[in-house]
Amino acid sequence: MLFTSTRNNNLSVSFSQAVRDCIPDDGGVFVPSTIEDMRRWIYYIDETTDFASIAGSLTSALMHEEFSPIICETIATAAFPVAPVVRQLDSNLFMTEMYQGFTGCHRDYGVSYLCSYLETTLQLNGGKAVFVNFSHGGLGALLSKILKGKKNIKAVLVYKKGTVRGIDEESLVWNGGNIYPVEMEGSEAEIKAAISKVFADRDFVQANGLTVANTTNVCRLLGQIFFFPYSFAQVKNKFNGEFYYAMGAGNYGTLMAGLYSWRFALPVNGFYVPSTPSLARSASGAPVVLDSMVEMKKRGEANPAVPANLERLESFFGKNEMMMRNFIYPVDISDEQRDAAAKELFIKYGIFADKDTASAYAAVKENSAEVFDEDGAFILTAYNHPSLSSDYCRHVIGEAPQMPDNIKATLVPVQLNRPVISSAQELKKIAGSVWN
Repeated sequence: MLFTSTRNNNLSVSFSQAVRDCIPDDGGVFVPSTIEDMRRWIYYIDETTDFASIAGSLTSALMHEEFSPIICETIATAAFPVAPVVRQLDSNLFMTEMYQGFTGCHRDYGVSYLCSYLETTLQLNGGKAVFVNFSHGGLGALLSKILKGKKNIKAVLVYKKGTVRGIDEESLVWNGGNIYPVEMEGSEAEIKAAISKVFADRDFVQANGLTVANTTNVCRLLGQIFFFPYSFAQVKNKFNGEFYYAMGAGNYGTLMAGLYSWRFALPVNGFYVPSTPSLARSASGAPVVLDSMVEMKKRGEANPAVPANLERLESFFGKNEMMMRNFIYPVDISDEQRDAAAKELFIKYGIFADKDTASAYAAVKENSAEVFDEDGAFILTAYNHPSLSSDYCRHVIGEAPQMPDNIKATLVPVQLNRPVISSAQELKKIAGSVWN
């Protein structure tokens, strides 16, 4: 599988190079330029095919020119000890719970896959990797679990002062672990700008094996593809019509993963997402990407700390506006519609919903007549465990879901008692020293 850049179609690099380089030199982001046709395999899988097997088969399709099937299977098996859950709510409504991993977030699967890929391939080929990421706390708690025992990966995680949480003592670099948490002065935007300055020094990045664990990294993004063939396999024998996904907006990484699944020949008929200022609906109902008003060559470089999945979306459809119009369906959802949808999910199905899940279900309700009349079905996505949005659930529904112990552990505050940094230069010094 080869990759190119959103800003230079003449670029062609391997999967390994795209992961290692993280971002291309032209300031864009990596996207697949070739994708295997998996039609025969997709129609063969069913509800008896487990998640790790699907991930292993797709990993082999992605990397067969670089790694053997045994290595690909090893990467997938190590990454996914727990499968997502697909539930049938009605005859033509299903829901994929993407939060069955380590910390109750859909991110768990993609990050775990990225770490498994890096650890396995670095053991084979040599080298070290260092994540440099901003974190609100959840990513640090996740990496604290995933990086235990890893020999070739460390992480420098940058927090706003007082927001470090969920990291146990043995995971800290100064205690022999793999996590170097650092608090930094400034706003989230300023901290992410500092991270971008570190990555601007390409020689330093390559010399120290720096990368990111967000969906800027194409391996992290492609690790989310597996949700789609797995959910399809779980529901394919339960209805005979067209099917659509409905999902929260997020940073559009899951939408892109779904689109790449379609490129693999997954027979999905479209994706419904709540409208946002970034991806909205025109007066004629067509999807509009706000960034498209500025030519890519006139934009600033992509910031590795801020996933550029909308740029990937533009690149995916190119100038084919009609194709995008018939595949991506932004839906205008008010707060009132969202809250009403959350209440209905609870009353009809006993499901607690966060804002993303409620918005996705509101999009289903707005379009159910059209889809269901054509014997179609929706697969609703739930990104995160609803207990992470207990305040919202309590406000809208009147009660909150119970929080599992593994999620409670991610919320425990951590006092670093170490100097707070204030510049990109200080951050760069730390990132260059974690293996010493």
